[in-house]
Amino acid sequence: MTQQYYSVDQVADLLGLHVKTVRAYVREGRLAATRIGKQYRIRRQDLEEFTGGPLAGERPPAGEEAPHAEASTVVQVDGVDRNTADRLTTLLTVTGRPEQRGRSHVQVVHDPERSRLKVVIVGDLDTTATLLGYIDSLTGNQP
Repeated sequence: MTQQYYSVDQVADLLGLHVKTVRAYVREGRLAATRIGKQYRIRRQDLEEFTGGPLAGERPPAGEEAPHAEASTVVQVDGVDRNTADRLTTLLTVTGRPEQRGRSHVQVVHDPERSRLKVVIVGDLDTTATLLGYIDSLTGNQP
């Protein structure tokens, strides 16, 4: 298996740090590196140990993917008037914590004749749980 090495400049870009900061980490022994001539090279494994996990924006090697769970949920809410339907739709499709945006997909359909709202949520478990909590609090189902 081929070992992947990074230059100090590449590590700085990956971590969003200044090059001098990365060099200081290497000199202090906080980040393991190999000196080749006048330059340092950092192994992928050492960089992942330093950061505490896989590098952002890079896929782990085949067979080392972290487990991933996703939920598909359909929620039916009865007794919903147009005002409440609009509030729920806005809440579920626009708000939420910034780090959760883009991690789920929400569709909302209101049937005014039956006073029924259907919400379809597809996303990671944390975001889905948060959105279900929003529905629960806005519909008054809290104990």
